[in-house]
Amino acid sequence: MASHASTALALLLAVALMAFNGLAQQTEETAPKKEESFEAELCKDKDAGEWFRLVTGEGDNCRDVIQCTSSGLQAIRCPAGLYFDIEKQTCDWKDSVKNCKLKNKERRVKPMLHTDKPVCSEGELSCGDGQCIERGLFCNGEKDCTDGSDETTCDIDSDPNSAPPCDPTVCNLPDCFCSEDGTAIPNDLPAKDVPQMITITFDDAINNNNIGLYKNIFNGERKNPNGCDIKATFFVSHKYTNYSAVQEMSRKGHEIAVHSISHNDDEQFWSNASVNDWVKEMGGMRIIAEKFANITDNSVVGVRAPYLRVGGNNQFTMMEEEAFLYDSTITAPLTNPPLWPYTMYFRMPHRCHGNIQSCPTRSHAVWEMVLNELDRREDPETDEDLAGCGMVDSCSNILTGDQFYNFLNHNFDRHYNENRAPLGLYFHAAWLKNNPEFLDAFLYWIDEIQANHNDVYFVTMTQVIQWIQNPRTISEAKNFEPWREKCVVDGIPACWVPHTCKLTSPEVPGETLNLQTCVRCPNNYPWLNDPTGDGGF
Repeated sequence: MASHASTALALLLAVALMAFNGLAQQTEETAPKKEESFEAELCKDKDAGEWFRLVTGEGDNCRDVIQCTSSGLQAIRCPAGLYFDIEKQTCDWKDSVKNCKLKNKERRVKPMLHTDKPVCSEGELSCGDGQCIERGLFCNGEKDCTDGSDETTCDIDSDPNSAPPCDPTVCNLPDCFCSEDGTAIPNDLPAKDVPQMITITFDDAINNNNIGLYKNIFNGERKNPNGCDIKATFFVSHKYTNYSAVQEMSRKGHEIAVHSISHNDDEQFWSNASVNDWVKEMGGMRIIAEKFANITDNSVVGVRAPYLRVGGNNQFTMMEEEAFLYDSTITAPLTNPPLWPYTMYFRMPHRCHGNIQSCPTRSHAVWEMVLNELDRREDPETDEDLAGCGMVDSCSNILTGDQFYNFLNHNFDRHYNENRAPLGLYFHAAWLKNNPEFLDAFLYWIDEIQANHNDVYFVTMTQVIQWIQNPRTISEAKNFEPWREKCVVDGIPACWVPHTCKLTSPEVPGETLNLQTCVRCPNNYPWLNDPTGDGGF
């Protein structure tokens, strides 16, 4: 996202060098030595590959950064409209960058985890200043060392309490599933015997803006090979959601999962949220969905974080404590063959993918419905390599219905002709609604897949896990009981005309919000500290 240094940047380096020497001019003889001394002083405390500023401030100063390399100082300037985020180490939109006054990344003291001789007693590890604390306190989200060093080196390769690599002799179905590279088929079934599962998901509120779209896609005429209606999973956020519509989607056999109450716009919030923050957002969202959509069968078991921003160990600790079955936030980089879902008892079979993502490092009793990146090339035989995309609507190069149709076929073939890992197609409804050409291509593709294949099932996230826990061949899949639940649902909705409750909440000051539900209106608009709306904080 950054361009090469301009002449202005070269001048900036020259001015900084002169300031360092306290001179306005240099002789030819002394200049090289002084430049070397200048570089040595600049680079003495910098990490490999670290970008930093010579001059702080707004405007061009916040666009310009330099880096120490083996061949000398290198400079870049972010494109117009972007500033360089020192903490993220990347160019970002101006309004998103809050650290133009910082020259360097925050310097963090590292613990002494590996020493020639033991520094601490058994069961303890050393902080950066030599203080010894219990091993389990490292990377637990709280600073227990005086210098804070127990929380500075906590990625999957550094956390002293990290989950171990996959051990197939210990990890057994139905409760645990892993493989060394994540591509193995459960129970080692031959790929030709595995039904190809496709998961369609939609994020955010369900309301009058998209109910018609969902009725069009899931019209009761599109059937899986077992005769049941095709199903989808909806990761629902609270604000603007019509809970009578959520109740109807659940009644029809679609899966309702949680996507938070607030959908906090600050992406860093989700990376840094405490366990209690996650409980309020996701546990609270489940309380709201179950109460106001009248979902009473304990089927709300899935989580997806806003912006696909993973919340590290805190998110997964919350999921264990709140008895959620699976997460679907972590993205795996584009790979062939694609990955199967896995449990988090053991180390993830892929790197933590994405810009400064906070992936979990410890062992957690949670399934990960991993998002396999999609290949967005039109013609993989001739097109140059491109980075994959997690959500379909983030594949920005799709501009026409024909391109989208080819994209769907190519990614289907990647899964179907390889290890038949579930194919995930993840959407925001507006992308299909606002592009009728894309919707037509999508529906045509679904109908074509169903006409040409008797071994492809459009199922929910939970139904995928149920199959992995109890693998069934293509011939057995037609009678696989978990896939026949709410097979074809007729009858009338719970209510034709829901209550429209006009509500306020002290947590959302200045707003009167509508809550549409088939159940009685609450006293307050449900929010983080009052998910039932009863008024009790």
